[in-house]
Amino acid sequence: MHDIVIIGKGPAGISAALYAVRSGMKTLVVGNSIGALEKAMLIENYFGLERPMSGAEIQSRGEKQIIELGAELINTEVTGISMEETFVVETTAGRFPCKAVIIAVGKSHKSVDIPGIVELEGKGVSYCAVCDGFFFRGKTLGVLGSGDYALSEAMHLSGFAKEVTIFTNGKPFTATGVNPFKVETRKIKTLLGDEKISGILMEDSEVLAIDGLFIAIGQASAADFAFKLGVIVEDGNIKVDADGMTNLPGIFAAGDCTGGLNQMSTAVGEGAVAGHRASEFVKKQ
Repeated sequence: MHDIVIIGKGPAGISAALYAVRSGMKTLVVGNSIGALEKAMLIENYFGLERPMSGAEIQSRGEKQIIELGAELINTEVTGISMEETFVVETTAGRFPCKAVIIAVGKSHKSVDIPGIVELEGKGVSYCAVCDGFFFRGKTLGVLGSGDYALSEAMHLSGFAKEVTIFTNGKPFTATGVNPFKVETRKIKTLLGDEKISGILMEDSEVLAIDGLFIAIGQASAADFAFKLGVIVEDGNIKVDADGMTNLPGIFAAGDCTGGLNQMSTAVGEGAVAGHRASEFVKKQ
C-alpha cells in the first residue's frame, strides 16, 4: 500500500510528489495529461529559468526528478476514489489503496452541446452516479460518454438500474474495460421532457425512453472526485484550508482545481504545501 497517491501529474502533482517522497512517503503519481502546461510553447515567467522553456520540457524534467528520488509514476486514467478501510484510487491500471490522497488534476472544462441538457439538470440529468444513482432504483438509465469514465459510471449505476445504455453521441466507444452494456453510437438531437427527462431524440428521429441521463464526458474531473467523496466544492473549485486539506481528513487538493491564479508558479507552491502537509497527516496516523 502507498502512503500517498497523487492524482494528476502536472506542476501541482509533481511538486506534491517531490515533497512527499522527500518526507519518506511511499508515493505514487497517477495521470495521463498535464493539462494547460501541455500547450505552453514557451514559459518565461517562472523562477530560475535562465532561458524560456516549453511546458513539455519542464514536465519531462519534473517527472525525471521525482522518479530519481523514488516516487512511482503511472500513466493511466483515474476513474474514481473510494473509501474502504483506507482510501482507494480507482484507475484503468488497477486499484491503489493509500493513507492520503492529493487531488491535483487541474480544472476540467466539460462542454455538452446537446439541447435540453441544461434545462433538465436536476430533473433527471446528473453529473454524479455515486451521488444520485440511488434515486433511480429500477429505472432505465443512460450514461453520456465514450471512454473509461463513462463505463465506470455505468458499472456503478447497474447496481440500481433496470437497464443502462451508454450513449457516445456519435463518437467511437474507446473504453478499455469489459463492457456488458448496450452502446448507442448515434448522435443525439435533443433531450425530451418538461418537469423531468422522459426520452432522448436521436438524429434519425427515433425516441428512446429514459428516466435519467448521467454525464460522463471525457475523464473524471477534480470536482467529480470531490463530489463523490463529500468534499466541499464551491463554484467548481475544491475548497481547501491553508494546509491544502479539504473538509475530509486525508484528502488534499492543489493547483487549478482549487481556484485562484491559474499559473505554474501557484500550482507548484500549492503542491509543495499539500505534499508536505499530507506527509505530516500520514505520520500522525
